[in-house]
Amino acid sequence: MKKSTIEEIRKRFDHNVERFSNLDTGQQTIIDAGLCLELITDAAKMTIPKAKKILDIGCGAGNYTIKVLQQLPNLDCTLVDLSLPMLNKAVERISKLTNGNIETIQGNILELPIRENEYCIVMAGAVLHHLRSDDDWYTVFKKIYNALKPNGSFWICDLISHDVPAIQHLFERNYGEFLEKLGGTEYKEHVLDYIDKEDSPRSVTFQTDLLKKVGFKQIDILHKNSCFAAFGAIK
Repeated sequence: MKKSTIEEIRKRFDHNVERFSNLDTGQQTIIDAGLCLELITDAAKMTIPKAKKILDIGCGAGNYTIKVLQQLPNLDCTLVDLSLPMLNKAVERISKLTNGNIETIQGNILELPIRENEYCIVMAGAVLHHLRSDDDWYTVFKKIYNALKPNGSFWICDLISHDVPAIQHLFERNYGEFLEKLGGTEYKEHVLDYIDKEDSPRSVTFQTDLLKKVGFKQIDILHKNSCFAAFGAIK
């Protein structure tokens, strides 16, 4: 199947702002969404307790930065997203929680210039699975590494694949059962169809190997359940 273009992905998110503005239901198709969100924000605080600046890639309506600000108030925030309506909603929500500067950048992280040695924390929540080729993944991971200050941390919560075909089949089946319980057979097929069309996830092994390759010195997996994982690295 031909994958969605960046423009098609942008248009879909332009029309889903309200759904992604809810901390409880905005990521309901992610298994253990609330737990993963808590873990990566707790990890960000524990590893960088005196953080000053955060970069949120694919920020959506701002949920991940909001959770970090609840732990580390008044950060300077740089928000990156394809969707201008998402960025506007994120600023509206985040401005209530920080006295720091809020910068927005609309566009594709692959193509955007990101300042180097600038950020204490980088967050990527449910966004990296939109990357396509291995070269795209390398480019983004290297860009994030370069954007971080020394000892800065990078935290990921995302859809993942599995390298062993039998294990991939097992967890696809388990995820299908989760979706069916969540919304019925029609809902399950709807979600799986758009994942097939829109997403290109990689395994945790692929991503942790790549984190090492671009230079991260410490890597830790916080949680993994079926087709989703939360993990991160320190520069």
